[in-house]
Amino acid sequence: MKTMIKKLEEVLELGGIKRDILFLVLSGIALILSILKVDILHFDLAWFAIVLCGLPIILEAIIGLVTEFDIKADVLVSLALIASICIGEDFAAGEVAFIMQLGSLLEELTVAKAREGIEKLVHLNPQTARVLKNGTESIIPAEQVKINDILRVLPGETIPVDGIITEGQTSVNQAVMTGESIPVDKTIGDEVSSGTVNQFGAFEMKAVKVGEDSSIQRMIRLVQSADAGKAKIVNMADRWATWIVVIALTSAVLTWLITGQIIRAVTILVVFCPCSLVLATPTAIMAAIGNATKHGFLVREGDALERLASVSKITFDKTGTLTFGTPKVIDIIILSNSYPKDELYRLAASVEALSEHPLGKAIVQSYKAEHFEECYAVYDFQLLAGRGVKATVDGKTVLAGNMQLLHENGIVVPEEIKQESRKYLEQGSTITYIAIDHVLTGYLVLSDTLREESRSMIAELKQHTVYPVLLTGDHENAAKQIAKEIEIDEVHANCLPEDKLAYIKGCQRENEKICMIGDGINDAPALKKAFVGIAMGGIGSDIAVEAADIVLVDDEVKELPHLFALSKRMLKTIKINLSFSMLLNFVAIILAMTGILSPVVGALVHNAGSVLVIVNSAVLLKWRKK
Repeated sequence: MKTMIKKLEEVLELGGIKRDILFLVLSGIALILSILKVDILHFDLAWFAIVLCGLPIILEAIIGLVTEFDIKADVLVSLALIASICIGEDFAAGEVAFIMQLGSLLEELTVAKAREGIEKLVHLNPQTARVLKNGTESIIPAEQVKINDILRVLPGETIPVDGIITEGQTSVNQAVMTGESIPVDKTIGDEVSSGTVNQFGAFEMKAVKVGEDSSIQRMIRLVQSADAGKAKIVNMADRWATWIVVIALTSAVLTWLITGQIIRAVTILVVFCPCSLVLATPTAIMAAIGNATKHGFLVREGDALERLASVSKITFDKTGTLTFGTPKVIDIIILSNSYPKDELYRLAASVEALSEHPLGKAIVQSYKAEHFEECYAVYDFQLLAGRGVKATVDGKTVLAGNMQLLHENGIVVPEEIKQESRKYLEQGSTITYIAIDHVLTGYLVLSDTLREESRSMIAELKQHTVYPVLLTGDHENAAKQIAKEIEIDEVHANCLPEDKLAYIKGCQRENEKICMIGDGINDAPALKKAFVGIAMGGIGSDIAVEAADIVLVDDEVKELPHLFALSKRMLKTIKINLSFSMLLNFVAIILAMTGILSPVVGALVHNAGSVLVIVNSAVLLKWRKK
């Protein structure tokens, strides 16, 4: 028996969507020719629809019953098909099979299989490492690195294992693990994580966590575990299938026993086929997906909108989601009257023009976006890793960097200036001090900038009774400042991927339906685990996109309130479709019991109901939030 069931399953798996479409087209043509009484092969052409569309339904029902005693909608459909064939109503059998397979195809097109994106995450895992032994450097596979090995990491390389820097200074892009928009300067004694990227400056490190214990491997396991057990919404027709089958069979048997007319019993089975019930959900979802696409959303999971309708809380990553994710110069503070603000800005951009540091690049990009003047020519440029840069610009010695750079060059920073600059640091901003000819002249304030639409978007979500939460890997001061600006009350900062995942799990233990929206690799586990995950498609990582149910293609977060409103409207449409379908079925049963409906007319009646369901769902295509 197990061997037979396995063979049946293999038959059903052959072909896929293209095969289903071909079978539906051929079946539709055959049914039309059957109505027109075209006699080509000297038998009813409706048999093409019975074989092509009906046989897979019967096989599916048999597999479900035998393997798990799982009574779904296809059990009742199979009974109706077999009964119609037994009494010679071939067209009714073919018509029912055709409409059911059409509904199944719509559902298959709507509900996409989840793609975990694990393959791409695995590719992030460094393949090789530079190991130093007895003064000799050798390249070995990353998985062969052992604890306490000394490694060398060059500029632009991905750090192969977790460890501690033993020699050198650099800046590390930690977006993979924390989502921070600004790379972090590292020096001797600082910890570095596997999967993060060395921006510039070679350094040596001692391996501390290797293999399965490394940060990137933990990330892979988090994404895998987050997907396990993520509930899928069961099709409404299948949820009610057991009751439908019992009621239909009971009604058919009683009618046969009382009237003695088997055709009435078969008609009951035919009209009770849940065609419109099967179509009620996928047609509404498809129409809603079409609407969402017009507003910049790619719905990757068919039931994601259905789940979104019941969400009560949404968690936001900060960097790249509520903000643009790249630092910009937001203020220029002048400490000396010798240089106007624009001149100081130009000198700073000139000395940073040759820098590889992300903050230096941000200063240059910000300057060029605001000014037409070209930067000055630069001479004697020096990159001082972990501190800043030094160069001769327009005949002047210019320093641009942090407080350590000023101290090394004997430049004293007055206490009042430290106090004034501290307010920016407390807001999560970064400061680059500018000294000209060894005199502190001013400083530039850099910060990730808030998206203009974020504030209004949060306000609209609150109107839809969706409670916003900020869940970010950034520093607490930066997180609280952003939250204050857009009026988010609950803030969780300094979150690693496992912290975000733990928060999602905690909410789910309290039976809260939670949505997560983010853009980074560090958001992937939480996106996967959340009741609904939404990824930023424009600036988001491939892995975040793969882990999400819905992708915001153009990063226009202002459209989020429309998506939530659309999901609620879609659920209302589904409920209307289901109520109408059930009412039509019960009316048709009464008519079938009295002999008013024949199997063929009964099939036409409930298929007419299917058409009305499709029309009602189609209204969602052009629906807009008021």
